[in-house]
Amino acid sequence: MNLDNNWKTRLKPLLDAPKFIELWTFVTAAYQKEVCYPPQQEIFNAFNHCSFDDLQVVIIGQDPYHGQGQANGLCFSVNSDIKHPPSLRNIFKELVVDCSKSYPKSGDLSAWAKQGVLLLNATLTVAEGQAGSHQKKGWEQFTDEVIRYISVNKKDVVFLLWGSFAQKKIKIIDTSKHHVLTSGHPSPLSANRGYWFGNKHFSKTNILLKQLNKKDIIW
Repeated sequence: MNLDNNWKTRLKPLLDAPKFIELWTFVTAAYQKEVCYPPQQEIFNAFNHCSFDDLQVVIIGQDPYHGQGQANGLCFSVNSDIKHPPSLRNIFKELVVDCSKSYPKSGDLSAWAKQGVLLLNATLTVAEGQAGSHQKKGWEQFTDEVIRYISVNKKDVVFLLWGSFAQKKIKIIDTSKHHVLTSGHPSPLSANRGYWFGNKHFSKTNILLKQLNKKDIIW
């Protein structure tokens, strides 16, 4: 299991639990049986690119991309040579307007992660061409416990909850000690109805971080 040792130590009780062992048995078998994404060594990239100590922001996605070469273990992110999916395009369109930036050429969001943005999908794996195929196998319970762990053991984290699925996670976040920004999902269905564009979450996040005397994110 390619998981950063610091995170592995912190999450050891969770990783040793029978439910996770059962989940990992399923995942290992799935990768042997068929093509799954992201590549097995990148399943935990959200953690490997964002240390617990540096963590400042959490963005919650739902499911990895299921097309060839897309998923890289970070929610909404694709590898640099891959065409940007619709949700990512809308994220970048909002970023351009909100932060007066040029539209990014690369869809790889690892630079965000390395600045302390945990890009966490609720489900960390998927079978090729089968959206949601690894849901309800145990990943959701695992990532919920990760969010709960962050909520309990960190302070003043900014949680960006985009869409109704992510917003349900608010029940496991201590809003008395953390900061939560919500909006519609960046998917075309939501964005075209006016629920995404104009949320200014990137600039609002940096305003909060500056107020907390933390380094802002270079989005």
